[in-house]
Amino acid sequence: MSMNKKQLSQTDVCGKRVLIRVDFNVPQDKSDPSIITNTARIDGAMPTINYCIEKGAKSVVLMSHLGRPDGTVMPKFSLEPVAKCLETIMGKPVTFLKDCVGAETEAACADPPIGSVLLLENLRFHVEEEGKGVVDGEKV
Repeated sequence: MSMNKKQLSQTDVCGKRVLIRVDFNVPQDKSDPSIITNTARIDGAMPTINYCIEKGAKSVVLMSHLGRPDGTVMPKFSLEPVAKCLETIMGKPVTFLKDCVGAETEAACADPPIGSVLLLENLRFHVEEEGKGVVDGEKV
């Protein structure tokens, strides 16, 4: 069976909003989770992010998880410190959104400034991302 997957370089991102699932599950200082102790995973995503910006993407929206908050909001697992670290690495502003779903997030992603980078809050703050929860008797 042939696995002809399309490469990013084969995709026209110019003028488009690009959504990328990244692995920003980075190690944090145990006494101060706002300190990222190793940026290797952020650094590893930079070629993809930069490629999209260089090719004229309207915006790049990044989504990730951090830790195992089991579907509940836990400040120590917020991606906000990652957004600040990413901003330093990129040398340009990164808009951090305090959720990954909802009207406010949709509005922020709908028509952002050209070339903007947005990072959504931890996907695992929602039980649906965990894939092991039960809501109203139904598996999510």
